[in-house]
Order: sequence, then structure tokens, then C-alpha cells
Amino acid sequence: MYFVGSSNGFLSSAITSSFNIVLPAFAHSTLSPTLSGLMSRCSISPMQLSVRHGCKTKKAIKPLPVPSFESSITTYLKKIHRDGVRKKIRKRKSATEGRPFLKGVVLKTVIKKPKKPNSANRKCVRVRLSTGREAIAYVPGIGHNLQEHHIVLVRGGRLQDCPGVKLKCVRGKYDLPHVKKVVQ
Repeated sequence: MYFVGSSNGFLSSAITSSFNIVLPAFAHSTLSPTLSGLMSRCSISPMQLSVRHGCKTKKAIKPLPVPSFESSITTYLKKIHRDGVRKKIRKRKSATEGRPFLKGVVLKTVIKKPKKPNSANRKCVRVRLSTGREAIAYVPGIGHNLQEHHIVLVRGGRLQDCPGVKLKCVRGKYDLPHVKKVVQ
């Protein structure tokens, strides 16, 4: 709210607010004496105050545009058309959960059949990892002596022709020995 008029303590013309309410000239007699005393004690005149803040006395203040429901939908549809539908990015969880190796206990030995063009049986083991998860791990090389309760070291690396096999056992560590050299 700002005042327009002389600095002699009385309002001469009007009181203007953000709603553009204008009081008639006789309204200054109904104002309280504290308001008129406050006006007289100011070192800056109300006219200077209105000029300093860029206000004009007779200018009507326009209300801000209220966004309608339809306009918000159209801007949203334009954004989707321009940028495309946002796809949810799923973070891939590695079998070893970001660790290079995990220790595991063999639960049972399994023979897995590979996918269509291949035919050899793959020697795998079901392992309970140190993280508490159970997974199937491939045993590389020819021959092994793994049984239940043996301890193996497991690394990441999937077996391409066996679905669901995402780990490989490390030979020569814990209870899984190196591949025996065959002498001919």
C-alpha cells in the first residue's frame, strides 16, 4: 500500500493498494491521528516513495495470469512430443555385487545342458555365497572333485550358452584344485 499526496500530514487525493482501491478526497478526515502523524514525521514524501519504486498513481495493476488446466496439459504434451517418453533406467546388479571375488560353499553339483547349437554338458555347482545369496557357478577345465560342503572362490563371468549361470569358480584356490596335466 502506498500513499499519494503532500507531506503535510493529510491525504489529499487517494490511497492506492494492489487491488487498485481509490478512496475519495473526504476520506482523509476519517483516518486515525496516528496515521497522519506518521505521514508528517517521514523525511521522504509519499510522492517520492511512489516514484522511487516505479509506481504510478493512476495505473491499474494487472493480476497475474492463472494457469488453466488445459494450458498445463498442452505444455506437458508438447514436452513429451519434443523430448520423447522418459524410460526408466534399471541399474544392472552384478552377480558378485561389485566385488571381484566371493567365497562360497558348494550345496550340490549340477550338470547343465547348453543352448541349442551346443551339446556338451557343462559341469556347474550350486553355491551359497558369503553374502547369503545362492547362485549357480561354472567349474572350468576338465574334471573336478567338488562335493557338498567344499569351499570355492567365485568370480564374475557368465557362461554364454547356459542361461542363469553368471559366475565361474577359480581353479587352484580352497578346495578346487588346478586342472591335472594329462601326459600322453
